[in-house]
Amino acid sequence: MGDDVKKFSRRAIVKTLATVPVLGAMGYGVLRKLEYEKQKVYNIAEELGINLYDEPEMLSSGKGQTIRLGIIGTGGRGKYLLEAAGFAHPDTVKHWYEQNQQNKADTRYGDYMGQDDLNIEIRGVCDIFDVHAGQAMLSASNAEKSTSLNEVSAHVKRYRNYRELLAAEDIDAVIIATPDHWHAQMGIDAAKAGKHIYIEKGLTRTVEEAFALRKAVKETGVVFQLGHQGRQTASFNKARQLLDKNILGKISLIEVCTNRNDPNGAWVYPIHPEANENTIDWQQFIEPTNSHPFSAERFFRWRCWWDYGTGLGGDLLTHEYDAINQVLQLGIPHSAVASGGIYYFKDGREVPDVFQAVFEYPERDLTLMYSASLANELYRGKIIMGHDATMKMENKLEIYPDNRSTQYRKQLDAGLISPDQPMITYEPGRNTLDGTTSATEQYFASRGLLYTHVQGKRVNTAHLHMKEWLECIRRQKQPSCDINQAFEEAITAHMATIAYRESRKVYWDADKEQVI
Repeated sequence: MGDDVKKFSRRAIVKTLATVPVLGAMGYGVLRKLEYEKQKVYNIAEELGINLYDEPEMLSSGKGQTIRLGIIGTGGRGKYLLEAAGFAHPDTVKHWYEQNQQNKADTRYGDYMGQDDLNIEIRGVCDIFDVHAGQAMLSASNAEKSTSLNEVSAHVKRYRNYRELLAAEDIDAVIIATPDHWHAQMGIDAAKAGKHIYIEKGLTRTVEEAFALRKAVKETGVVFQLGHQGRQTASFNKARQLLDKNILGKISLIEVCTNRNDPNGAWVYPIHPEANENTIDWQQFIEPTNSHPFSAERFFRWRCWWDYGTGLGGDLLTHEYDAINQVLQLGIPHSAVASGGIYYFKDGREVPDVFQAVFEYPERDLTLMYSASLANELYRGKIIMGHDATMKMENKLEIYPDNRSTQYRKQLDAGLISPDQPMITYEPGRNTLDGTTSATEQYFASRGLLYTHVQGKRVNTAHLHMKEWLECIRRQKQPSCDINQAFEEAITAHMATIAYRESRKVYWDADKEQVI
């Protein structure tokens, strides 16, 4: 313990306060200031041998093989992934530029222009909605990040059926950003065609599909990445380093959540005015699931029906689970129970807007709890609770010592740390929400799922996640969210969905690899 810490010992504080006749507000203020100064001087991370701000080696910036991509599904998420890859629509680039000129705090233009060149070409675009396809063709042609491009590049081709895109010889890899009910079949077909795969979460709509897709990827050896960009979040990666040092002690309970309270956050997405049976290939949309008459509402708000997705389980739960699995390697739980209902959005949807799931890991002696509401935006973060400390894990990491800790008993008794103050804080870059334009974006930004900081620079996490996938293709390696990680996420989410829909406790037989 250094001299500065000794100077602010508990005895010194008591001695100082003894000169104050009545404690009062001023005396209490002195006490708090001295306590703060003492804790500021003491660095528990240093004592534990932790370098909070060391950073991993940067991946290369697209050197080597030029990779030719096709994208299947260019709606909201597909458009975002094209932007993350460096191919934004010229109108979008212009909008970002104009917004930045009006408000320097809006950094989207600078963030986009500062992205690494991934050394890729978009050769194929497939979307069954003509409007989205046309917009994506211009985006795919905009390698120069222009604000005024009007012509589609000669090497960018539109495909009306994904199978034709997969058969193209000038495409090396595909991004699949369709609704969930198409993920499995497209992924299997892509693997069999020898195309490397970046597929959006959730992995599949059913348990059986998860097994079939895993089998195809493993048999063909293609490089696979599931779209959990949280794998690139600096604070999550730092959390794993800290937890590897047993900084929390024995972990027994983890709480994660979703809270959103706007129509877009509840999947009530806008319906395009040009959407009709002439501009949408509805029969292709419903091909892998139950037949239904044309419905623009189902097409754009597909997450609200079981035919196309798995609701909160396959969508937002997977973000929270993957973050925890990333740092603790929990794997598939032993059991799951779930509850909830349609309590607010009485709009004809089938999936719940309030949802809870509890996963048990008896071999780890811990429980993972997920709680969600789409009709309240109270901020609740990821909380990992150990005997000695609690970690709040979001874009910003905070670790609070537990008052009953065994590991930190001496520091607590000496007043060097306090349960009401974080003993370790890690915040890469600025903790800011600038560059976001909606409540849903703010939700993802606060959880470290839009941007992170690398060597002081704010970077789109999806850009980093795609960059990792592309570099693994070049190096013939598997990325951080490979098919094994994806399978664990899929089965975990499906267990919760099954538990909810069948009102029962669901188990995972690890030996037989069966959900029972």
